[in-house]
Amino acid sequence: MAIAKRKTNLMTQGNIVKQILFFSIPLILGNLLQQLYSTVDSIIVGNFVGSNALAAVGSSTSLIYLLIAFSQGAATGAGVVVSQYLGAEDRKRTHDAVHTAVAISIILGLVLTLGGVLLSRQILIWMNTPKEVLGDSVTYLRIYSGGLLFNVVYNMASGILNAAGNSKRSLYYLGYASVTNIILDIVFINILGMGVEGAAIATDISQVVSCILAIGYLVKVNEPYKIKLKDIKLNKSTADRIIKIGLPTGIQNMTISLSNVLVQSSVNQFGASAMAGFGAYMKIDGFNILPVLSFSMAITTFVGQNYGANKIDRVKKGMWITLAMGAVYTIITGILLLTFSTPLMRLFTNDPNVIEYGKLAMDYFCPFYILISCLQCLAGTVRGTGKSIPPMVVLLTSMCLFRIVWLQVALPFFSTIDGIYVLYPVSWIVGLVLMVIYVWKGKWLVPHTVS
Repeated sequence: MAIAKRKTNLMTQGNIVKQILFFSIPLILGNLLQQLYSTVDSIIVGNFVGSNALAAVGSSTSLIYLLIAFSQGAATGAGVVVSQYLGAEDRKRTHDAVHTAVAISIILGLVLTLGGVLLSRQILIWMNTPKEVLGDSVTYLRIYSGGLLFNVVYNMASGILNAAGNSKRSLYYLGYASVTNIILDIVFINILGMGVEGAAIATDISQVVSCILAIGYLVKVNEPYKIKLKDIKLNKSTADRIIKIGLPTGIQNMTISLSNVLVQSSVNQFGASAMAGFGAYMKIDGFNILPVLSFSMAITTFVGQNYGANKIDRVKKGMWITLAMGAVYTIITGILLLTFSTPLMRLFTNDPNVIEYGKLAMDYFCPFYILISCLQCLAGTVRGTGKSIPPMVVLLTSMCLFRIVWLQVALPFFSTIDGIYVLYPVSWIVGLVLMVIYVWKGKWLVPHTVS
């Protein structure tokens, strides 16, 4: 039975540039909005509470990514499956995939919430978090973890919407969440003086808002990806397919996040100012990296639909177009960040030591963002065909194994934090070389039948 297309944007025909661009823009804006309300937490905390509180929020970021990394992999797997079934115009399997995906997200969300609340202190101690920062870090992370269920379910709902080509909806809901978060940050931190507790609670509430709005839309929409609450359950064959595609991405995300936790642990040894400066720049870094990941998600959906429809030529053209878009974006933003590095850091703090640590990170990162853009776009292309293991191996090798070896072997030869900062562009080079070799030589793009 053919799938109705009123609110399902199939990208299997038409202008490729326009389709990828128009699909990417809401994803980019949505991710930037999500990063905005995370950044606002740090800006308000840094200006109204102090550098130690800013360090506490920043040091928790890598752990938060670790907690949600696996669920993001599951959302990626579900998105690929849903997009392929939509491309193949298979209504029954689309229905099964959507409801199985939501069931998986609820289970993962509950597990992550419990784990985050119970293990926060121990992990932060293991990360060498300084005593003057530890209390605030634990408080922020525990409260934030209390809202992880809503974060995970929203990400899955967003993945379903994106798979259907309806990325604008995710943008709308993140917009509402961002406004909610900013208003509550001002009320809780500036007016009520709640410190890092207020920042975490504001974020939790904003995540509840985006989750309820996204699920509410999926319940009401009259499309093949509509959610019927009574049908939310695990379909074994569909769950197996989602896990087969999503598990490598989830493991990849978790392991890379773990390596970032190790990097953060190394940064922590340089003291609170280094933690605050690095953490503040990581918020700025998100405005570059997240759009790159948006392009990667866009090409994954585009490839999923066209690969499901056996339109191999469109898959190849889409890959090159996305690579060009990512390159242009990262070159422009890299130049802008370097040009305005000082005023950007002053948004977070007036502490000169913190500012210098942040500016130094920009000097190492900004000229090389194009490398991570090409790496992620190629990985997203391959992932869209359902072959998620090769990108996992490449990203784990470059962004996890290589970084861990560097921290153990090379870092002791550096007496400053430069040894940590230079690690990022070097690992991007390693990853891009490996990914190009696989795309060039690997057998990842062959005609098939979606099963």
